[in-house]
Amino acid sequence: MARMDRLMRLMDTLRRLPQPVTAARLSEETGVSLRQLYRDIATLRAGGALIDGAAGVGYTLTEDPVLPPQSFSRLEIEALMLAQSGLDQIGDETLKKAGRNAMARIIATLPDRQARQAMHTVMRSWRQPDKRPPVTVDLDLLREACWEEFSLVITYRDLQERTTTREIWPMGLSYSETSLLLLAHCRLRQDYRHFHVSRIASLAPGTESFRPNRVGLLRDYIQQRGYDRNRSPRRGEVG
Repeated sequence: MARMDRLMRLMDTLRRLPQPVTAARLSEETGVSLRQLYRDIATLRAGGALIDGAAGVGYTLTEDPVLPPQSFSRLEIEALMLAQSGLDQIGDETLKKAGRNAMARIIATLPDRQARQAMHTVMRSWRQPDKRPPVTVDLDLLREACWEEFSLVITYRDLQERTTTREIWPMGLSYSETSLLLLAHCRLRQDYRHFHVSRIASLAPGTESFRPNRVGLLRDYIQQRGYDRNRSPRRGEVG
C-alpha cells in the first residue's frame, strides 16, 4: 500500500471509530503492523494532526480548531448523500468503500447541525438488483491501467460470442444500472471500442505505455463520434 494511502486510511479510521481507539484496533482496521502504526501516528503528528494518547492507552483525533469547518447548504448535503447512495447501487466494492470513506471524512468536518442533517437526508436512490452481469476480472488493475496509462492484454467474448485476445489502451469506465463499459483504443482494430467488462474473461498488464496520450485520445474520440453523454455506443463501437 502506498504511504499516502496508508496515512489517509489511518486518519479515516481515527475519525470513524469511537475514541479513544487502541493501537491494536487501529492496526486491525488499517491492516498494518503495530510497529508501522506507531510510525504512521508519529508521521501524522509531525504533519500537524492533533492526535492525543499513547500506546496502551488509546488515541483520540482532535480536528484542528484553527481550520474553518466545512459548510454546505442542506440541499448540497442532500446532493452529496444522494450521490453516495447511487454509488452504493452501481459501484463495485472498492468504489463503494472509497465513497463511504470520503463521505465520512466530509461529515467529520461539518458543524454539528449539518452533520445531523447528513444523517437525516430525505433523498435516496434505489434500483432493482441483479440487472448488471457479474464482473470476474480485477477492476483495481483495470482502474490502475486507466490512471497510469499502460496497456492491457484482454481475452474478450463479443456480442456475437466470438472470443479474441487483444491489446488495448484503456481510457475510462462508464457505469450504469445495466452495464459496465470500458472505453479503450483497440490495438487489434486500430480504433476506439466500448467493451462490456462482464465479457472480459481475463486481463493482464501489456507491454505498451500510452502516456501522455490519454487526453489527446479522448479529444480525438469526442471529435470523431460527436460526443453525447446520453446516447449509447453505436453497434460498431462495441467489442
